[in-house]
Amino acid sequence: MDFLNYAFMQRALLAAVLVGITAPAVGIYLVQRRQALMGDGIGHVAMTGVGLGFLLSWSPVWMATAISVLGAVTMELIRWYGRTRGDIALAMLFYGGMAGGVMFINLAPGGSNANLTSYLFGSLSTVSASDVTAICLLAAFVVAVTLGLRRQLFAVSQDEEFARVTGLPVRALNLLTAITAAVTVTVAMRVVGLLLVSALMVVPVAAAQQLSRSFAATFAIAVAIGVTVTIGGTVTSYYQDVPPGATIVLLTIAAFIALSVLAAPLARRRARALAAAQPAGDPAECAIPATRAAGDEVGV
Repeated sequence: MDFLNYAFMQRALLAAVLVGITAPAVGIYLVQRRQALMGDGIGHVAMTGVGLGFLLSWSPVWMATAISVLGAVTMELIRWYGRTRGDIALAMLFYGGMAGGVMFINLAPGGSNANLTSYLFGSLSTVSASDVTAICLLAAFVVAVTLGLRRQLFAVSQDEEFARVTGLPVRALNLLTAITAAVTVTVAMRVVGLLLVSALMVVPVAAAQQLSRSFAATFAIAVAIGVTVTIGGTVTSYYQDVPPGATIVLLTIAAFIALSVLAAPLARRRARALAAAQPAGDPAECAIPATRAAGDEVGV
């Protein structure tokens, strides 16, 4: 635990915990919407914000947040109105974001592509006190949205048409999801890196789904996995001198594989228990659920 004596590790661990919470909290909605790669696209756009931050001598984190939000809103507008050529527009947006970041940072006084490395792949030693402040504020926004509006966001993620019929503001909620994803990308870029953040938004959710199909349980397990792998990756990178972003992502994939292996016998056990509970002579697929049968008895 000697690493806790260093201020830069204290900042890095705090940032890692916040990233471990926020990335899966947003990712669960993206996975439900089948937009698992949205975080990757936003990460490309955020590079322009980082480059502008260096060029204008402003905070790269806050500038990346502004550009990422603008890019996320543009992505949603393209999804609504882009029709058949929407994929081309998105490709131009993503690759234009990368090119803009490289160009702006090279135009900045004393800037070079080397300055982008810590933002692309994460870096422990470069997490400053101002970065931690920005990350805390942005993470608070993400947690407030993903928990406070979880019912509405889940309904829209599951079935937009049904949500619209029930009176939910579907477009506003879609925009809010995109904006929250953009904020999460900038929260995570100092720890995981812009090119790897999408993995931390998606893989913990996929791992949690191996154990549970309940939204609440999946949410909790995904966040627990996120916090565990970000702390584990940060500590490992300190002791082994390896890139934190790559370490965190590899640990996340390892967790997914481990839970997948664990889930297989559990699923077989549940299937056997369900088969044993069915009335003799009735195939499982023809059986009437117990709750429905009870309802029939009372005329429901």
